[in-house]
Amino acid sequence: MQIAHVRILRLAFGTGLSMWVSQAVAWDMSFIAPVITMFILALPFPAPKLKAGIMFAAVLTLSLYAGLLLLPWLMDYRLVGLLLLILALYWSFYYTAKGGSAILGTFATVGIALSTAVGSVNIDATLMLISGFSMNAVIGIVFVWIAHALLPDSMAQDGPVQAPKKGPGASSPDLAEARWSAFRSLVIVFPVALWFMLSSASTSYVPVMIKVASMGQQATNEGARLAGRSLIVSTIIGGVGAVIGWNVLRVVPALSMYALLIALGALVCGTRIFQGKGMHPQAGTWSYGYLTMIVILAPAVMDTTSGSSANVAFWSRLLMFALATLYGVAAVYVVDAFRPARAGKKVVQAGTS
Repeated sequence: MQIAHVRILRLAFGTGLSMWVSQAVAWDMSFIAPVITMFILALPFPAPKLKAGIMFAAVLTLSLYAGLLLLPWLMDYRLVGLLLLILALYWSFYYTAKGGSAILGTFATVGIALSTAVGSVNIDATLMLISGFSMNAVIGIVFVWIAHALLPDSMAQDGPVQAPKKGPGASSPDLAEARWSAFRSLVIVFPVALWFMLSSASTSYVPVMIKVASMGQQATNEGARLAGRSLIVSTIIGGVGAVIGWNVLRVVPALSMYALLIALGALVCGTRIFQGKGMHPQAGTWSYGYLTMIVILAPAVMDTTSGSSANVAFWSRLLMFALATLYGVAAVYVVDAFRPARAGKKVVQAGTS
């Protein structure tokens, strides 16, 4: 068995098991745990050590509290509060664009965007959001460790692969390019976050905000054409997977079937996430596509247990995902149309050197 096959099976097993347990216990915002599990298992790294696991959970929790600290400014000094929010979101994108951890950057973006959007409407809902996300982050990481323990890299015939380390001669990203990429991601996320802050129903669209925040990270360090295509394709992948899964669950509404569908999604997407001893060239598109499937499908399933009109909510949420993606693609092309010529020349020179 090759290392890529082990990773695909581990992604399917870990995410499916995390979904089954979280839905069986049904704690608050339980769909977040498999999202965390999936996000970490979709990277070709060994099991995170205890220190790294604590760091992942801490960054998500601290970013949620950071957004909470911005609320007094957003309520009483709106212009100052909005400027602080812009700076916080920009930093989360710049951190990733200049070579920082994609996991930490995404967690920071999601935490800041969610707590400010929900907190501007209902502070009690924000406190519940912080509690739910923090608990689910820890639980999601636990399932990452379980998946690695049951399906270790050592099972592969081509042997385990260590996480890549930057050597002294490794090239660092161009900071001017990183700043421009972070600005473009900010343009994608901030207007949608602002709309949620002004909407009285922002607490109902937490999954959509997660998708929008991840879109900003997805567009980091990619050209306009590649970023736009990636955003569209990932949403189509996730949307098709969610629609298929939703219709299957309407016929067979069983928890085991639900977990199997999540695992099947990992098996399908995993072949385009992992390749050889590293990542597939289209890994980002397919991993975000798998994330989109979970974020669309999971809240709809939870609606069925609360007696809500789950079918209507599912299609409404899917429509919002599509509209958010179209806006993200348009923002990418519009922002890049005003890109300074000097930055563009640097990119061309770097590619030809």
